Amino acid sequence: MTTARHLATIELLRSRPFPVRPGRSEVGGSAPGYHTAELSTSEEFRDDRSHMEAVGEQFEAEREALAGVLSTRWGPPQVFSLGSMLARSVGEEHIPEPWAMLSASVPDVHLWRADGRWVVLGISKWDTELPYQLLAVVTEVDPP
Repeated sequence: MTTARHLATIELLRSRPFPVRPGRSEVGGSAPGYHTAELSTSEEFRDDRSHMEAVGEQFEAEREALAGVLSTRWGPPQVFSLGSMLARSVGEEHIPEPWAMLSASVPDVHLWRADGRWVVLGISKWDTELPYQLLAVVTEVDPP
């Protein structure tokens, strides 16, 4: 059920035109050239971090299951780290959105090119107290 819901959200993002101005939608944010969706969000870890590693593993498994289905459609994903992109942005190089936002909290992504757009899956974790998020991004902006 969850994978089917995630697939429906990704298809919704793929079918939408990109907006002229940034804004929120029912599944995430959109801006010129990209849409984002928060597919899943865990609880926060402010009071209890004892199960944080297990939750992270659950999110990895959820991403891998979704990536498996997407791979049957578009072939195997490109999998790469965003660490160098983050380092470049810290070094004051301009990184275009949505890549700057992704590199700030997502260590690596699964990436497909489908019908002229990039489909990106990643797991965001901003800080040890904050939740995990399974993110999907659909963009026409090439990775820098």
